[in-house]
Amino acid sequence: MSNLFSVFLHLLLLFKLAAPVTFRHHRYDDLMRMLYKVHNECPYITRVYSIGRSVKGRHLYVLEFSDYPGIHEPLEPEVKYVGNMHGDEVLGRELLLQLSEFLCEEFRNGNPRIIRLIEGTRIHILPSMNPDGYEVAADQGPDNSEYLVGRNNANGVDLNRNFPDLNTYFYYNEKYGGPNHHLPLPDNWKSQVEPETRAVIQWIRSINFILSANLHGGAVVANYPYDKSLEHRVRGFRRTANTPTPDDKLFQKLAKVYSYAHGWMYQGWNCGDYFPDGITNGASWYSLSKGMQDFNYLHTNCFDITLELSCNKFPHQEELHREWLGNREALIQFLEEVHQGIKGMVFDENCNNVVGAVISISGINHDVTSGDRGDYFRLLLPGTYTVTASAPGFDPETVSVTVGPAEPKQVDFHLKTSIPQAAPTKRVPKGHGGRVLPKKVQPRAPGRKEVEKKQPRRIPARNP
Repeated sequence: MSNLFSVFLHLLLLFKLAAPVTFRHHRYDDLMRMLYKVHNECPYITRVYSIGRSVKGRHLYVLEFSDYPGIHEPLEPEVKYVGNMHGDEVLGRELLLQLSEFLCEEFRNGNPRIIRLIEGTRIHILPSMNPDGYEVAADQGPDNSEYLVGRNNANGVDLNRNFPDLNTYFYYNEKYGGPNHHLPLPDNWKSQVEPETRAVIQWIRSINFILSANLHGGAVVANYPYDKSLEHRVRGFRRTANTPTPDDKLFQKLAKVYSYAHGWMYQGWNCGDYFPDGITNGASWYSLSKGMQDFNYLHTNCFDITLELSCNKFPHQEELHREWLGNREALIQFLEEVHQGIKGMVFDENCNNVVGAVISISGINHDVTSGDRGDYFRLLLPGTYTVTASAPGFDPETVSVTVGPAEPKQVDFHLKTSIPQAAPTKRVPKGHGGRVLPKKVQPRAPGRKEVEKKQPRRIPARNP
């Protein structure tokens, strides 16, 4: 009897392991339970935290993966995924939940690729930036024909048109001279943005993110900056206003990595549009002002792209499994792209970390800075570069670096304190015995009263 019972338990366990994963849509409470379920299954490599609340008070939850959750390890890059920025574009939300479960399961199963990724990268996953909008879209479901319902937040604001506009500032600086990175925000920026936008801005200012993607729907293409064209044309003028960043070739490569690892994005023909290689410059598609990906690039060290992942913004539940299979490898490969280029530490002469040191690449008009621990990361394509580290109060240091196609090359800098140069001494003419000559006094222009005093008295002519 006991043998039959043990066989029954064994068969039940096999059935449970072989049972397919249930792919379904997750409402807010379901999303929260899912994140904590993953955390409970992988407590030593995950952390759940909130970056703020929506207009209606819903938390913006983030799930972090790291071998030391909650801690930035020097020389370990930070990466993020953001989903559901538009509440009615729901596939990214479900893919990120599935990715979270996949990373946990594969780590527990000893997958060396996933173990290496988590031990060498700090990954942050925000499944929904717009939980209020999602609930509105979910109430109507995928079969309702009303377009754009739930797209905006509870205040009716499109969150991808709500970030401070730094493009205009940069385009001016590029033409007339000025900073090319970490452009400042207006003093009143907090009062100009929505609660969800404010939470994300504070989040990306508090963590030194290096690479990011935000997941959307309504097309199938990998979109890279800039989103706003110099002429800010409207959607009807497609492919006429290509507006590249100084890192255009690098952004194209990042977009192609996702496109070609995706099940069908690389083919180009999707949703009635054609994009060669499945990628596009945002502004050449249509110009978008105050978007998140441009803001990341111009205000932080983060290289961000936008992934449009489905023709149908709210796909049916039966389609989710196919979409996961089409995106799974691409989601992993994109995370691995943060490990390229150069990285290193910036020290002073006493081996103290130098925070906020500027790392410049000759020929690329976009700098990055070292983080709070003195470490920096600069994504670069393979090649030879002239790299300079500089900081106030220190002499700059310049090196030549050859970057390969594999792991990033570590290049540390040791900056020396600048020595103030003494003011040049004034030579004393001969014959003055070393005496200091008095300064030559310049004649002072006379005042009005003095001028009046010096004027000759005018005697009126007498009548004859």
